Amino acid sequence: MESLTGKTVIVTGASKGIGAATAAAMIDAGATVIAHYGGDRAGVEAATAAAKPEQVTLLQADFADMDAVDAFWADAVEAADGQIDVLVNNAGIMRQAGGIEDPIEAWDEAWTRSMAVNVHAPARLLRHAVRGWLQAETGGSVIAIGSWVTTRGTSNPGAISYAASKAAIAAATKTVARNYAAKGILAYVIAPGVVRTQMSVDSAAKTGGEAAVTATLPMGEWVPPSDIAEMAVFLAEGRARHLTGATIDLNGAAYIR
Repeated sequence: MESLTGKTVIVTGASKGIGAATAAAMIDAGATVIAHYGGDRAGVEAATAAAKPEQVTLLQADFADMDAVDAFWADAVEAADGQIDVLVNNAGIMRQAGGIEDPIEAWDEAWTRSMAVNVHAPARLLRHAVRGWLQAETGGSVIAIGSWVTTRGTSNPGAISYAASKAAIAAATKTVARNYAAKGILAYVIAPGVVRTQMSVDSAAKTGGEAAVTATLPMGEWVPPSDIAEMAVFLAEGRARHLTGATIDLNGAAYIR
């Protein structure tokens, strides 16, 4: 069922993991997709391979560079003929070193990169999107891919900057929800637990290994990226307007608030 036909969706970090699954799901739902990637062109091409002619546009940008973020947005708006309906802020990095016990050089590098890619870049896109919707008086939706570490912290001490950065962009997204709901602008945070991505595999290696992490999960399995993608499609449909501002936990009962 092509529930998103006629809508244009930006998915950042679409070359792997959650972003790749989300881009594919949006395409399957009939959306026109603008898929961002950093350096993995082959990955984003694979993720969007099922697209019909002219259904997808691939745009590269280094999200550590705010000029590149601004240029990406301008290119996306041009590609979409001015119509962006949904922004999925997914792109992010997780440094595995840079904790309190690591050298100050690693600490500084982790915090600098995490704040740039995980906070400043998505916040910049958030700003562009909301300002565009306000000017056009069309409304729109922002879907932030967050993490359960925003409320529980992370068990990986080297990823402290990642946890802080995810909390920051989640708060920014909720602020949009509170202030612009009457303008038809909706904003959601999806907070996954342990997802079957390379990022999670790398993190598990720092916290006892994959088997040890799996043993802590009530369902005994990691969350498949497709679960997050399907939730993103549902939110993009706009049928859950009064869910705006919510954080949707997807962790298989591993963390219940």
